[in-house]
Amino acid sequence: MGKKQIDLKKILSQNIKKRRDFLGLSQEKLAENAGISTNMVKDIEGCRSWVSDKTLIKLSTALKTDTYRLLVPVTVYEEEMYRNIHNDLVKVLIKMRKDIDSDFGEAIKLYEL
Repeated sequence: MGKKQIDLKKILSQNIKKRRDFLGLSQEKLAENAGISTNMVKDIEGCRSWVSDKTLIKLSTALKTDTYRLLVPVTVYEEEMYRNIHNDLVKVLIKMRKDIDSDFGEAIKLYEL
């Protein structure tokens, strides 16, 4: 049982860190949003502390994810897939921004005539 609990702590820790980084949250901001102490966030991310069901729900809410996702290991393939999706979305958004800016510039020119 001890080994499974340690592994689950590690999975929880990694998933919280990854999600927090993805959202651009500091440990302090996550703690504030979840209504828990910064030290508790540090202890959970450092695998030094386990969480109650209520704290797990608070964290998942603050991290804008389903509670169970914090306990499911993410494979290397999934991480790479998410990274690729993220990069593709960024490229599309940059292109959209350029298109919108250029179309807006053309519309202004037409209006000024």
